[in-house]
Amino acid sequence: MVVPVRIELLTTGTELLLGTTQNTHGAWIGQRLLGLGLRIARQVTVPDGQAVGKAIRTGLEEGEVLIVTGGLGPTSDDLTREALAEVLGLEMIEDEAALRTIEEFFASRQRVMAEANRKQALVPAGADILVNPNGTAPGLYLPPRLSGACNCAVFLLPGPPRELYPMFETEVVPRLQALGGIEEAPGCLELKFVGIGESDFHQGVDEQLETIDGLEHGYCARLGEVDLRLIGTPEVVMEGRRVAEEAFGHELVSDDGANLEEVVVRLLTRQGKTVAIAESCTGGLIAARITDVSGSSEVFRYGFVTYANEAKRDLVGVNDIDLVKYGAVSKPVACQMAEGALRAGKADLAVAVTGIAGPTGGSEEKPVGTAFLGLAVRGGETRVVRQFHPWGRDAFKRQVSQSALNLVRQVLGG
Repeated sequence: MVVPVRIELLTTGTELLLGTTQNTHGAWIGQRLLGLGLRIARQVTVPDGQAVGKAIRTGLEEGEVLIVTGGLGPTSDDLTREALAEVLGLEMIEDEAALRTIEEFFASRQRVMAEANRKQALVPAGADILVNPNGTAPGLYLPPRLSGACNCAVFLLPGPPRELYPMFETEVVPRLQALGGIEEAPGCLELKFVGIGESDFHQGVDEQLETIDGLEHGYCARLGEVDLRLIGTPEVVMEGRRVAEEAFGHELVSDDGANLEEVVVRLLTRQGKTVAIAESCTGGLIAARITDVSGSSEVFRYGFVTYANEAKRDLVGVNDIDLVKYGAVSKPVACQMAEGALRAGKADLAVAVTGIAGPTGGSEEKPVGTAFLGLAVRGGETRVVRQFHPWGRDAFKRQVSQSALNLVRQVLGG
């Protein structure tokens, strides 16, 4: 059983508020906590400087656990340690073990430690050092007793993800398990669906899911995707899954967090098949998504970016007469692109896309957002579908790439 713990998350750094650095810590930590049966009650982001101390004070007053990221570096604006010590009235002392670890970090890399790095060995009296093998900033843990009347546990963690995430796993998770009395976390299952809108999905399953006692469920919608989150005992989670699969089993992509391109590569690998791609309107996005997946070199043959009509003709053999008669965005051209990619790419199947991303180039017959997707399979018939995605250029390209990958998934039986 998990004891409810109110967790406050404070992310620090002026760059996070200026938008020059994307703040991904909340999402990552939130997902990791969810696996433990815990939740972030509130997340606050503040700039470097005096605002850190004020936010720490509020977090101590409101939370039972306060997690702070950033501000542990050697520069003058890295003041998280000092701010916490001031709020709690604790003396800052130089920890000899921490200093030796920092010195060894530089020595192992044959670098001279700058004097400024010495401040990273300063810690509030009574704090535990959290080892950081991936950087110079040790983390800190202050048990609840050090925060006095607040009775709030505090974790100070470095900002860079390559330092924060390993430290969170090795140093923070065990302490949170002890604080929350976590022996066995409630089951949590995330199901990914593609090709169904959020409102349709909600309408299709929500009433039935609501009737399952002890099941907590929620949705997360992305462009072309809906994630269903199920939390509860193994029995109620499986009952929720049954409801979702009965309604939208054909759209179910994964149950382990894998995205669509990962699933496609898995299916191709398991079946020993290869794929080729011909892209016009997506400009190589489909190929990029596939090659982002480790192991894709075993299944991805050729990628043709046939943006111009000449490229459609020269690279994948689209007929000039059909380009003139039907236009580049048409069923005959999508069909020939797919078949040409299959032939030239010497693959088992090929997918092709051609469309009007906009904001110009549309017509009454083929408005901006129109796309044709072709799928050719060796020894089988070529399939072409027409779609309409009038959501702006970037969203159009993303949705067309999503639909193309989903066509491959479907023909592979995923």
